[in-house]
Amino acid sequence: MKGSHLFLCLLSMSYCLNLMPTSGNKILHFGPCRVSMSVTEIRSGFTAIKANIQARDPIRTLSILSYPHSLHKVKSLDRCCITHHLFNFYVDKVFKHCKTEDSYINRKISSIANSFLSVKRKLGQCHEQNKCLCGQESDEKFKQILENYEGLDVTSAAIKSLGELDILLDWIEKS
Repeated sequence: MKGSHLFLCLLSMSYCLNLMPTSGNKILHFGPCRVSMSVTEIRSGFTAIKANIQARDPIRTLSILSYPHSLHKVKSLDRCCITHHLFNFYVDKVFKHCKTEDSYINRKISSIANSFLSVKRKLGQCHEQNKCLCGQESDEKFKQILENYEGLDVTSAAIKSLGELDILLDWIEKS
């Protein structure tokens, strides 16, 4: 009998620990949605490869994320929607086309992609619960980002988008 109580106690403790955000995670608010995310871990992985990735970007005169008004002045209610779109965009388009001959760089990209996939799932749940409504402004801003991306060949666009990850991370942390 004592063994079963101990087992239940340990099981309860492990369950509670799994619900708590891990070290370095922040609870970020995107409109009505709250998402646990380790921006520090993602930024650290990106910083390790930033110079390499940006050196691979052949087009310096164009920006995908910082095009005038792309992420600037997004209304609070639209933050969830555009963030949801951006995480889908990075997982579905960008990371799939960012392969290099350097296994270290590829591992870092994979780690960042896994973090994005986790956040994408959380935002997707919020979106499915109709907490993450998309207004015309967020749709137009995301459409502009897609147009910037699709105006380049797939590999160049993916490398450029990955190289601009610090723009996205800065914007996320300001939200």
